[in-house]
Amino acid sequence: MEYATVYILLACAFGLFMAWGVGANDVANAMGTSVGSGALTVRQAIIIAAIFEFAGAVLAGGEVTETIRNGMIDSQVLAGAPELLVFGMLASLLAAGIWLLVASHYGWPVSTTHTIVGAVVGFAAVGIGVEAVHWEKIGSIVASWVVSPVMAGIVGFALFRSVQVLILEADNPLRAAKRWVPMYMFIAAFVVGLVTLQKGLKHVGLEIDTTETYLLSLGFGALLMGIGNLAIMRMRLDPKADIDFHYANVEKVFGVLMLVTACATAFAHGSNDVANAVGPMAAVIGVAQTGLVNGTTAMPPWILVVGGIGIVVGLVTFGQKVMGTVGSGICELTPSRGFAATLSAAGTVVFASAAGLPISTTHTLVGGVLGVGLARGIAALNLEVVRNIFMSWVVTLPAGAFFAIVFFYILKAIFG
Repeated sequence: MEYATVYILLACAFGLFMAWGVGANDVANAMGTSVGSGALTVRQAIIIAAIFEFAGAVLAGGEVTETIRNGMIDSQVLAGAPELLVFGMLASLLAAGIWLLVASHYGWPVSTTHTIVGAVVGFAAVGIGVEAVHWEKIGSIVASWVVSPVMAGIVGFALFRSVQVLILEADNPLRAAKRWVPMYMFIAAFVVGLVTLQKGLKHVGLEIDTTETYLLSLGFGALLMGIGNLAIMRMRLDPKADIDFHYANVEKVFGVLMLVTACATAFAHGSNDVANAVGPMAAVIGVAQTGLVNGTTAMPPWILVVGGIGIVVGLVTFGQKVMGTVGSGICELTPSRGFAATLSAAGTVVFASAAGLPISTTHTLVGGVLGVGLARGIAALNLEVVRNIFMSWVVTLPAGAFFAIVFFYILKAIFG
């Protein structure tokens, strides 16, 4: 194919830019609850995310990405014009990266999945033809705008109410925390184990059936509960701290739990969402090298490394604004509230994956934070921030589509 080397270099550059956007936006909102609750400092969150996001992306990011066959575009329509797929995927990566840059600048936690999907649909519908798009997928995306935050909000509300009843309203909150937090730790580790095995490790090549998945998750939960119980027993608690804030030591106990959920969530996120950047990148490289539009595109390991590097750099250089929005902009978080929000998001992802429901990890986390805020009363929420977040969600799909259409025709004019 003519310009094959140029296409591959552009795919690497634009894919790195898109991965940077994932790090600046998606990773930041995943770590936001840990930072906003005070369980981790920004520096600690960045270090944890850098290690576990990169490990998840490289070790479990996927051997084969089904970019076309089961995706947004009908590969048969493009069989006779592979260069159009190259222009479109390059345009989509650049468009998604720019929209994530804009959203991250304003501190909006948007869905990177919806951004890249909007971009792909935009170039395909306008540049190729409406018959090239699998429109049924668009319906499921619109449904997820409602399904994701509502489900996570309900679970987050229920979880934090259980914390209030079992611990915060107990006669001796600290003793109740020492009794119940290890149980919450078991639930958190079990759920995160399911997320990782069901959603994160789906491309790693391991043949793990449903029974094995649950047994491994139960074992992981029991192990973390034991470690957490030991850590809580060895904690140095200061009774004087409770004078200024009645639950200071209780929240310190919950801080141990937030550390566990932060590490595991970062790994699961890296393994799953790196595909948003490297999927289109792999498609371009596959077409440039073979000149053919295939249903599946082999994923060379170095592509996952590029994605992992981009994610980490994005978080380090530009992630703090979105982290601030999720961690403190929506409502005031403490470790107990942050735990409820994070676990509700992870639990919703597990349930939705099992039920085949459309889901957005960003939307579930924001919904979880909203649910925790509502458990304390509507006055606990910053409704202006909530409104801005919802507006950014609605704009994401058309914004990605608009930028992709513009860049598609620019690339077509240059190389066509």
